[in-house]
Amino acid sequence: MHVVRVLGKLEPGGAQLALLRLSQDLRVRHGVDTTLLVGDASVEGLRLAMRYQVPVAAFRTGRPHPTRNLQWTLSWPFARWLQDKLAGADIVHAHMVGAWWAVAQVIERSTPFVATEHNQVNWTAERIRALRPAAGGIDRFFAMGPAARRFAEAAGVPVEVIRPARSPVAGLSAAPRSGLPTPRVTFAGRFSEDKGPDLLVEALGLIRGESFCAYLLGDGPLRDTLVGRVEELGLSDRVFLPGWSDKPWTMVAGSSVHVVPSREEAWSQSAVLGLGLGVSVVGFDVDGLTDTLSGSRGVIVDAANPVRLATAIAAALGGRTVTDRDAAIRYARQFTPARVADFYLGEYSTLLAQSIPDERPVLTGTA
Repeated sequence: MHVVRVLGKLEPGGAQLALLRLSQDLRVRHGVDTTLLVGDASVEGLRLAMRYQVPVAAFRTGRPHPTRNLQWTLSWPFARWLQDKLAGADIVHAHMVGAWWAVAQVIERSTPFVATEHNQVNWTAERIRALRPAAGGIDRFFAMGPAARRFAEAAGVPVEVIRPARSPVAGLSAAPRSGLPTPRVTFAGRFSEDKGPDLLVEALGLIRGESFCAYLLGDGPLRDTLVGRVEELGLSDRVFLPGWSDKPWTMVAGSSVHVVPSREEAWSQSAVLGLGLGVSVVGFDVDGLTDTLSGSRGVIVDAANPVRLATAIAAALGGRTVTDRDAAIRYARQFTPARVADFYLGEYSTLLAQSIPDERPVLTGTA
């Protein structure tokens, strides 16, 4: 089986890393070959793909703009660039709206077309309705969280083809790394507004009466702001920003509390990693994160509220948090790379065994 995977933006990040791990595991476990076609690719992202031995071609390279990149932009030049590169694919799987919209414009009607939305898409209703011609031709749509599903339905994806998405989470069996200070607070994610690392820094500045150190793993546009605020709050001796890591479990395993302070979150690999390692996880009451931490698996606090977040972190540091550790680990084990690879192989095989409807729209345009 040959899968052509299309991604709007490739740079070091959780979703991108998950796709590379999935592609690697499909190859190793099941002999599935994957080619990755990317809209915007950073040099670091291309290196990451090479590390996972996933062949990649990019429409354009350089540091992707935080908002005006092909993860979110509907680009006819990108679609036309894709057209001949989709030939020979058994399955085309596009990730994020910019990618699946572009694929919809040029894919052959006989090729199974899979799409995944990993994020909340906070577009106007009019802009979402404009996606209907593209969305109507999708054969399977994987929605990462409740908001992504609502977006898919509003965009015109047939309800019967929508499924919950799954993302592989590695490192669930990691042992605590020796030599790390405790008690320890951890965060792993992009330094961007939606992931809320600034809210975590504010919460850490409010904690009194508990000794701790904190490691914020990641990188992104808020890095300089975070460094400056850590200094202003007098936390430089115990809040550290060591950079992005593709193995965050080396820090998360054995920590006292893992924090997911996202302002919006369809589904959090970071949270699932903490749950699977038996660490207390604290997160905000937003979209899919609420579902992940429900059932006493984690601690949920009012969204974007640093005071409540500080209280919950302090309780975890002081051993006053009560969660169902066994339930948390069972939940996380659904998302091991092997299980997720088996799941997608089954979905791809089912689509290949079906005939593709003749009524898939043929889209043309010059925008």
